[in-house]
Amino acid sequence: MRPHVPGSSDITRRGWLAAALAVTAVAPVSAKAQAARDRQERLDATRPLVIRSVEPLIIRNPPTPIGFDEPLDLPSAGDMTGGVGLWNRLDHASPTRFKGFEQAVLVKITTESGLVGWGECHAPSAPRMHQRVITDLFAPLLRGQDARRINALWERLFTTERVRGYSTGVQLEALAGVDLAMWDLLGKAVGLPVYQLLGGRYRAAQPLYRGIGGATLDALVADARAAKASGMQMVKMGYRKGKGSEDIERVSAVSEAMGRQGQVAVDSLGAFKLYEAIQAGRRFDRLGNVGWFEDALLPDDQASYPKLAEALETPVCAGEMLNNRFQIRDLLATRGADIINPDVCRAGGITECQRIAALAEAFNVPWSPHVSTGTILYFSASLHLAVATPNCVIMEGGNKLNGPLGNVLVRTPLRLEQGTAVVPEGPGFGIDWNEEALANVTVAGA
Repeated sequence: MRPHVPGSSDITRRGWLAAALAVTAVAPVSAKAQAARDRQERLDATRPLVIRSVEPLIIRNPPTPIGFDEPLDLPSAGDMTGGVGLWNRLDHASPTRFKGFEQAVLVKITTESGLVGWGECHAPSAPRMHQRVITDLFAPLLRGQDARRINALWERLFTTERVRGYSTGVQLEALAGVDLAMWDLLGKAVGLPVYQLLGGRYRAAQPLYRGIGGATLDALVADARAAKASGMQMVKMGYRKGKGSEDIERVSAVSEAMGRQGQVAVDSLGAFKLYEAIQAGRRFDRLGNVGWFEDALLPDDQASYPKLAEALETPVCAGEMLNNRFQIRDLLATRGADIINPDVCRAGGITECQRIAALAEAFNVPWSPHVSTGTILYFSASLHLAVATPNCVIMEGGNKLNGPLGNVLVRTPLRLEQGTAVVPEGPGFGIDWNEEALANVTVAGA
């Protein structure tokens, strides 16, 4: 037997016993603490999300200072389209542009508890209009309200100017930004992505298409092939100048490059009269792989879409220029479109576009989110709604995440895989801003 050294093994035994007692004492406390935290989180999720502030922030890239009151880019009054014969007429379809700058309005809603939700308005040319609608009209009505009441608050804001006829345009774009921010808030409050709040996803990733371009025919075709090589099965190009065979040759070349395993969508941005659109559409019919003919008719001639759709084999796509469910209802009821493309940041946000998607499904019409100029939030919000609706077939924005307002603005990039966008699993829209990068494109003092 080894001699006992006072203190040695006693210390070891005492240390071991103390450690064991500490573990048994701490474990139940930790479990109780965790249970208490879980209960508190559930309690917090059921409490009102009282709105403290609503802030619209103007985003611009590049962030070069420029006066808001400087003239916008728009063809001069009296400018003609430059076509041949009857194709040469006043240009009614060119929208305003802000001198090559890309602009948007982010909406930041903060609750009394400090939780923040983010939304976005489509605002490429005059963002201070959206800013003023939000600060002067919407914000006073929202402060003190429970942001969880998304539907009720949406109707309240829509009603503000409805009787005066302001049910589209800037009014609905501003409302879209507020709506998205409330959905983002709710998702963060309960710790779920927005698509889960909408009933869950039908698909984990959404097929994408992107616009292509090129100064020459070879450059255009090369861009189409690059998109196809990335996994995209459809690309979109413009067709609106009416210069005889030149444009149809470009469409034909891209059609051939995409082949029978791909498609080309053609966007005319509201350029044609009905008979012109029918003539162009019948050329597309002969190609066989034109995915759709988008916004073919002059913006003020929505009533002619049923005649166009009846005349063509090529699917007719419309809806980008429409901002509420009542306008879309009239388009669908008259069978004026084979596919619709409403815009989440223009047509009242998630709340209204979810209604529009359901309405389209009732008419057996698929839909495709239109994703225009704006930030990664625009893309993510569209993606969440896309995967949560059964009749969404494809989404615009295949090159959005690579741009200066895309993944560079967030800490956790969104993922693209073989021509599809993977919906983020983080709470809300899954957007974790890089504050420094966001500040670099935020217009100070606007």
